[in-house]
Amino acid sequence: MAENVIVAQSGGPSPVINNSLRGIVETCKMFPEKFGKVYAGWHGIEGVLKEELLDLSVQPAEEISLLRTTPAAGSIGTCRYKLKDKQQKDFERVIEVFKAHNIGYFFYIGGNDSQHTAFKVSELAKEKGLALVAVGVPKTIDNDVGDSEFKLIDHTPGYGSVARYWSHIVQCADEENRGSSPADPVLVLQAMGRKIGFIPAAARLADPERRMPLQIYMTESKLTLEQLADNVNDQLVKDGRCIVVISEGFDVGNIGEVKDAFGHTSFGSSKISVFQVVVNYLNEKGLKAKGSARGQLMGTDQRDTMIYASTVDLDEAYKVGQKAVDIAMNEGNGWMSTILREPGFIYNVKYDKVPLEKVALSERFFPEKWIAKNRIDVTDEFLNYARPLIGEDWISVPIVNGRQRFAQLKPIFAEKKLKDYTPEAY
Repeated sequence: MAENVIVAQSGGPSPVINNSLRGIVETCKMFPEKFGKVYAGWHGIEGVLKEELLDLSVQPAEEISLLRTTPAAGSIGTCRYKLKDKQQKDFERVIEVFKAHNIGYFFYIGGNDSQHTAFKVSELAKEKGLALVAVGVPKTIDNDVGDSEFKLIDHTPGYGSVARYWSHIVQCADEENRGSSPADPVLVLQAMGRKIGFIPAAARLADPERRMPLQIYMTESKLTLEQLADNVNDQLVKDGRCIVVISEGFDVGNIGEVKDAFGHTSFGSSKISVFQVVVNYLNEKGLKAKGSARGQLMGTDQRDTMIYASTVDLDEAYKVGQKAVDIAMNEGNGWMSTILREPGFIYNVKYDKVPLEKVALSERFFPEKWIAKNRIDVTDEFLNYARPLIGEDWISVPIVNGRQRFAQLKPIFAEKKLKDYTPEAY
């Protein structure tokens, strides 16, 4: 007898997250003898706790197909709600909801914390004797899931698109700065990346031959503001201008940080932006060129701008979703679908599985060997790693009356069978 499915997602979104969702939904529909109704947890695990289950099985095929070019998480919502070990009522509620709706399969799309949630649910199902198959699906623009040897996962869906974004944004910024440098010789661009520098590192893809006066400051650079200013002034003496790409996690002192529900610093909510501290410091210390430093905060457009999505990233996001369904059918409970790079100079990947317990709460840092000796650049080895991920051409986004045509899912929810519930962490 076919059992029903819940798919949900959590954490920050990406331009390609919905293609993983589409991969799961369309693949489940290929096997009606295995999978019954496919529900989405509305706003992640919070929707499961509240028994808010969006029915994806009744959505028009066209709308499911349009998930391919629909960015971010507006389709089924996301959350930053964490199931902590002490929240036993929450865990019991998850099992109650699964039982009430005949859920036999649970797919959770997300990063480190999301894989931990998937792992906890898979373990809980075993303890309670529930015949549930829980499978994680990787997603994060930070590329920080897994291990530093890249043996668990080579890269996460979402990273290729944000890397493409930065490769293009920096090219355009260089054109602007080249013309405006007599008045604005220094341009500081702030990139996402709390602790891990894969996102700002991708700026080098804009200039692999190193012709731009570009300096990259990752959190891992471990440089001071004073060293940054000295480097910038050296560049000004040499080239008359300088473009600085700096991670939001670069240490500039107290920024009045605000934490999210996962305990991570939410830089977009904090009182002071890192780029503004840097711009102020440079202007106060003085530049070895006329004019002033100026800056720009690149925000959520890094993860919700569809036109910058990588075609490679899109395809891999879909297939890793498909692989999750394959794992659920043939391998069982407690895995995450993964992407592994084949050896050799021709880029190719295979889709495999890794135990959830190995990736739950994992954190991969930017390899030290990929940081240049001057600490403000990356090596060619990193460029060889990242270049294939950004693809070759623009994706085609459907346009209707001049506006992007995103998926429009109907708000049809499963009938509630349980009493109302307030999540413990509220």
